[in-house]
Amino acid sequence: MSALSPEEVGRYARHIMLPEIGGAGQQALKRARILVVGAGGLGSPALLYLAAAGIGTFGIVDDDTVSLSNLQRQVLHGTADIGRPKLDSAAESLAALNPHVMVVPHPLRINAENGATIVAAYDLVIDGTDNFATRYALADLCETAGRPLITAAVNRFAGSLTVLTPYASAPDGRPYPRYRDLFPEPPPDGLVPTCAEAGVLGVTTGLLGTLAAGEAIKLITGAGEPLIGRLLLVDLLTMRFDEIRYRRKRA
Repeated sequence: MSALSPEEVGRYARHIMLPEIGGAGQQALKRARILVVGAGGLGSPALLYLAAAGIGTFGIVDDDTVSLSNLQRQVLHGTADIGRPKLDSAAESLAALNPHVMVVPHPLRINAENGATIVAAYDLVIDGTDNFATRYALADLCETAGRPLITAAVNRFAGSLTVLTPYASAPDGRPYPRYRDLFPEPPPDGLVPTCAEAGVLGVTTGLLGTLAAGEAIKLITGAGEPLIGRLLLVDLLTMRFDEIRYRRKRA
């Protein structure tokens, strides 16, 4: 089922040449099922690059429609898509880019009540949302289901990215950290302004979403070292990349 057709071998030739991916890694990408929560600023570049990379199946969670102000950063959608459900324009864009991928739409807002079955149906999850309630819910759902969670966040010219696998343990036997080891509780309402309130450079979401796609490819193929226990911080104004290491807090 994961065998590559001659057309796919040609399409993914530059991947297959990489020793860290090769034919086996490309077949793993074809078998993979990834859930992307949010088809907006972060989800758009993640979905585009993962579709180009040959991910076999995407689940996309989104219940919003395309608006004019989205187009400065949500590159899955175009001017003609204004007013359409983002799931529809996302599916069309991905099919145009790569006809070998399949999209499963989830037209809802995921939460603790409706998300367990959805998350369990995929191999890993990318969180491209913009609110803390969903981030905490996704972190809990992925830990319960034993699914890696790649979570990104942006604000103005800056962003962060990490990978969560708290159901697994490090080589020293210590469990990997949870989302709450980074952020024990949500900030008070209104303390962290939204993109609508503070603005955001479109390129910031493009960079963080693309980095999230890179982490997903690494997790699926086993290439490299994922950002588990490491929070990547990016500042485009100064073009600095910093890293904070964090660990599981002892009970």
